[in-house]
Amino acid sequence: MLWRLPGIGPRRFAHALAAFGSPGAFLAASESQRRAAGLPEPICTADREAGAAEAGAEADLRWADAAGHHILTLRDPGYPRQLAELADPPPVLFITGDPAWLTTPQLAVVGARHASAGGLDNAHAFARYLGAAGLTITSGLAVGIDGAAHRGALAGGGGTVAVTATGPDRVYPARHAALAREIAAQGALVTELPTGTGVQREHFPRRNRLISGLALGVLVVEAGVRSGSLGTARHALEQGREVLAIPGSIHNPVARGCHALIREGAKLVESAGDVLEELPPLGDGEAVAAPAEAVPAEAENGFDPAYDRLLEALGHDPVPFDALLQRTALTPDALSSMLLRLELKGLVTAVEGGRYARSGNRARG
Repeated sequence: MLWRLPGIGPRRFAHALAAFGSPGAFLAASESQRRAAGLPEPICTADREAGAAEAGAEADLRWADAAGHHILTLRDPGYPRQLAELADPPPVLFITGDPAWLTTPQLAVVGARHASAGGLDNAHAFARYLGAAGLTITSGLAVGIDGAAHRGALAGGGGTVAVTATGPDRVYPARHAALAREIAAQGALVTELPTGTGVQREHFPRRNRLISGLALGVLVVEAGVRSGSLGTARHALEQGREVLAIPGSIHNPVARGCHALIREGAKLVESAGDVLEELPPLGDGEAVAAPAEAVPAEAENGFDPAYDRLLEALGHDPVPFDALLQRTALTPDALSSMLLRLELKGLVTAVEGGRYARSGNRARG
């Protein structure tokens, strides 16, 4: 119930626990006892509206009774270590799906809501590849880059975590209701906000702080100069996380935020391999490994024929993704995966406008 009281955030919650040892002891104490313990006045008087908080806590517990719904507190052994190490970790987490995903090594992939076609392709392809490499892809369930990152991780068979800015009984945006169900089945949705909490502007910075806090690093795919993704990156810096950014065209307004981050010292990322090289070792001291089939398989006298056909389809000028679909008769997922692998090999370059071009010549036997 303490987490439900007006004005109680992570820091004030921590102050109350430090003074009284448990939420129950704090709630049992009088206002004068709280003042005598040196607590700030807003904490001392927080339970004057305890009736509404108690009803809300009962609603939270009813929500947690349903299958796949979980409430974790900071003292639970399954609470994610990455968050627990923050200066002011959220004392309560509401999780839909499997809480174990929160303890896996995670990469946050974030970016603009109004992303370019190329940015969406990059988010999907990077998330798909890095998910297959063993990273859980974490993002904010927003339209644009967030949604593409979640879908890429799911398409590659990896796990994904969506951190939301509403209560666990709400989905925002509503158009991502189906995506949220997929994430719950192959990952988890998590929020620090209790049931019944709707969309409020001030909750998005709190969501962004959790996105970066859960992850080993933050990859910004596209972002404007006033994007909330830059806030996520700044949280990451404060939390000691890695910050990475994909550069874009100087004419693309949603690339300017990435360029600003790079000027400020963020790692410039051109391939998924750059991401894997930059991330710190995991808890067991081992780095994240690339998937076994990270690049096109080479036969005795050259590449797998499917990749040869794709390189032929590229020709000599930049080609849009849709045109490649028509030329190759591949599925979008298969084409995205193959293009990314060719990028990692240095044979294909993604260019402005969601187009692809050959970037190297290969001797043929």
